[in-house]
Amino acid sequence: MSAMRLLAVMVVSSALAAGDGSYTVAGLRLMPKRWDKQANFEKLSYYARRAAERGAEVVVTPEGFLEGYVGNEKANKDLTRDRYFAIGEPVDGEMIGRCRNLAKELGIYLVLGFAERSGDQMRNSAAVISPGGEIILKYSKSHTADDEPFNTKGREFPVTDTPFGRWGALICMDRQLPETSRILAVKGAQIILVPAWGMNNETNDIMMRTRAYENSVWVVFVHPERVLVIDPSGKITAEDGRGGDEAVLAEIRIDSRIGRGPIRHRRPEIYGEILGQAK
Repeated sequence: MSAMRLLAVMVVSSALAAGDGSYTVAGLRLMPKRWDKQANFEKLSYYARRAAERGAEVVVTPEGFLEGYVGNEKANKDLTRDRYFAIGEPVDGEMIGRCRNLAKELGIYLVLGFAERSGDQMRNSAAVISPGGEIILKYSKSHTADDEPFNTKGREFPVTDTPFGRWGALICMDRQLPETSRILAVKGAQIILVPAWGMNNETNDIMMRTRAYENSVWVVFVHPERVLVIDPSGKITAEDGRGGDEAVLAEIRIDSRIGRGPIRHRRPEIYGEILGQAK
């Protein structure tokens, strides 16, 4: 582990001057090892610890980081139902417990992507763990393509209140559907955390900037090969996609820009045609 390198990129624009309501988030741009929770926990511990030493108060992993994003059959030709269920982690499992202890030890909020085993179901989930080691939010991916055959899709969009504002989470493909982030914004989310895999190109940048702007929220996008932090005006305030394992740190400030964009001009009373299509 000593050979690993940590690069902290501090981006603090004039619009994000230090002051009340500001905090530091670290997106862990890390490539996990498939089917190896122990190795991935060790990597997480190494980079989270060093990010915390540099002032990070919130640390976010990519999608499915704990087990190495193995639930996608296109990315894992050796995926089988039995093998996937065997590596799945219940919320009260040993590895989740170790992640909770890590967050408590470092005094950070830890946003962890993992394959959740719940009874006879598997879910592509993200947990927000508090500095006290408690899971204060758990979100399960609600939109998947046909390449996650064993995952049950989520149906809820929870938010949680923290000293750093109200947070919501989406996972990867969820960000491609505007309704998902709008639901979180309507629920008062000020930050949308997006652990992801897959697409991380210019189209993704445009999409993430649009989600931030149209909902007047911060967006934190964390992918094994790229991290983006976007403010409520749609401006990218931190980005890094240079390759290799890194922790990308950025300052976020909860201020009056949140909720002041086009979302305040919504007219839900005329959107019945969309609602009428719900099944």
